[in-house]
Amino acid sequence: MKPVRKAVIPVAGLGTRFLPATKSVPKELLPIVDVPAIQVIIQEVLASGIEEVIFITGRGKGAIMDHFDHSYELEDTLRRRGQTDLINQIEAISRMVRAVSVRQKAPLGLGHAVLCARSIIGDEPFAVLLPDDIIDAKVPATKQLVEQAERYGSGAVAVMEVPEDDVSMYGIIASERMTERSHRIYAMVEKPKRDLAPSRLAVIGRYVLPPEIFDYLEKTKPGHGGEIQLTDALQALARDRGLVGYEFEGDRHDIGDKAGFLRANIEFALKRPDLAPALIEYLRGRLGSEL
Repeated sequence: MKPVRKAVIPVAGLGTRFLPATKSVPKELLPIVDVPAIQVIIQEVLASGIEEVIFITGRGKGAIMDHFDHSYELEDTLRRRGQTDLINQIEAISRMVRAVSVRQKAPLGLGHAVLCARSIIGDEPFAVLLPDDIIDAKVPATKQLVEQAERYGSGAVAVMEVPEDDVSMYGIIASERMTERSHRIYAMVEKPKRDLAPSRLAVIGRYVLPPEIFDYLEKTKPGHGGEIQLTDALQALARDRGLVGYEFEGDRHDIGDKAGFLRANIEFALKRPDLAPALIEYLRGRLGSEL
């Protein structure tokens, strides 16, 4: 298996659940404490040994690429003020990653978004990270999947057990357990009814895929709303070439949901020595001494 050197990050969504904040600001730039959510994702990419990022963008998402570019006016102002620490932080962001963008001109689904990256990915395996999922882990979740893909010589997707009442919100796998955390997937069902779900193992927004997935995506017929579902292509890939589901180690935060976004901010703030004492004191005052 070739090394995984590239990552695809779909960022074309409108972020309607966070209106009005996302009317003029891409949801991916909403902060986790004081770091844009997309920067948290990029930090995972880099910590996984990946060199290049392909953003699949839509109209109004140019600010995401701008965030990882130089801001000469800002840098000059900070330099004249002598704010060296802030200059170093800003310049580090502009050097953080080699990124390109590809426009998804119509909202035709996650499968179509991934397919948009074909000409840049070429014949290499690659990672896909969905920015609504932030995974806080000692070993980056993407790196965990790269290791699984290398071990088994196949694609690998992140899975986690979800409550029975939540299975209809996810793609659910049917599988055979290989190790404590690894599963050989033989079927996937997109958002099944609770009584029809083959398991409680849900696919979460991290994937390491072989280049052959593009062939399957091109053959995938549009489903509801004219969208090309990645799940359909993954099921065909699992059938023909094998696919591993891996129960990753780490804490997942669904920041596409308002409550999940708030939880992520609290959890990340509690890891910050400069913020944790004041936050804990506040929470104790609000919630009582049991905290």
